[in-house]
Amino acid sequence: MLKFSILGALQIRTVSGPAEISGDLQRTLVQTLLVSEGQAVSGESLAEEMWGEAVPDNQANALQAHVSRLRRKLRGLEPDRAASRVTIHPSGYRLTVGEGELDAAEFVRAVRQAEAAFPEDAACTARLLGEALAWWRGPVFGGFAGGTLCQLAGARYEEYRMRAVELRFDAELRLGRHAAVLAELAEAHTNHPLRERFCEQLMIALYCAGRQADALDVFRRMRHLLDVELGIEPSPALRRVEHAILRHDPALAGDARTTLLQLA
Repeated sequence: MLKFSILGALQIRTVSGPAEISGDLQRTLVQTLLVSEGQAVSGESLAEEMWGEAVPDNQANALQAHVSRLRRKLRGLEPDRAASRVTIHPSGYRLTVGEGELDAAEFVRAVRQAEAAFPEDAACTARLLGEALAWWRGPVFGGFAGGTLCQLAGARYEEYRMRAVELRFDAELRLGRHAAVLAELAEAHTNHPLRERFCEQLMIALYCAGRQADALDVFRRMRHLLDVELGIEPSPALRRVEHAILRHDPALAGDARTTLLQLA
């Protein structure tokens, strides 16, 4: 069994340790097949991903040579495997990846599980997402995004990461751990200043920490930024949090597990 990792620089791990994939074209080939998550990719799409506009004249032969090289590499990593992981289909090339073998697919599964969890499962959700977020070793593919297919996949996985961070903060706030996540929330809001959910969560954490003025100041700066950058008003959800803080809504000072449900 191999472990493929793309939540960071591309890695393939075996029972004996990591295996190196050398060369930009080989890395792009592996990454493109991996983000397709078991679906076949046409030869034309693979060639465009690997060479862009500089596709060689002998495109089919060049691609086949790289696919053959990858097949030999993977077979060498799994000498006891009966069939090759890379197979050719009428619709293109396919890399067989089993359940639990691709970190990005496991990460998406964890986020979806957290989204479907009940609010009462906040402790389990916080633990699940904390462990899943620890799988990230840097930007998807280590910043080596390749062509359009890999770039789109990278953006998709990055959005799942942002969703996981939001859900984890929700769970931590429901558990009353506002002080423990305050610094992380401030950093998330600073790094993603137009993402309103982080602003909402930071305001709630500040208020619960006895810093009402700071919470309202965060809202004022967010409202100004939205107006200057996008020409829009804060969302209804963000305004509800501001109004709750202004009127000292008991929900904010009460059971932290229900606060976000009442205000979202």
